[in-house]
Amino acid sequence: MKIVESDFSSHIVKSVKKELGNIFFFKHIAVIEFHEGVHIDIENSSKIFDELISYFGRSRPFGIIANRTNSYSVKLLDADLFRRKISKLCYYAVVGHNKASKMNAEIEDQFFCTANKICFDSIHDAMNNVYSKVKNDILLSLH
Repeated sequence: MKIVESDFSSHIVKSVKKELGNIFFFKHIAVIEFHEGVHIDIENSSKIFDELISYFGRSRPFGIIANRTNSYSVKLLDADLFRRKISKLCYYAVVGHNKASKMNAEIEDQFFCTANKICFDSIHDAMNNVYSKVKNDILLSLH
């Protein structure tokens, strides 16, 4: 299910279309839906990073959900570079809509070395989980 088809669509603050895919911004989360067949690496994703930094800034914690409505590839060897580009990224999640996308999410998890579950079966589960974790980080940073 695409984010615009979900119950969350009325909460989208901003949406941006890029060559690699579409970014949907919420208060503390960005949902990215990459286009079919694209390959994401550190070189071609700079415009995505620019949008994320422009919206969230460099000091505000946020989360990203990759909603795998299409099949695409990620250069996993760039994982460290991705993390350094967006240092305030608190949580990353992937919504897998089929067995292949769930398997890709599990592989991504190995490279991104997260302590949290990153693969979800529905956009609802991912949004609720990531939102609660980001809000928790924001509250902790205020103390």
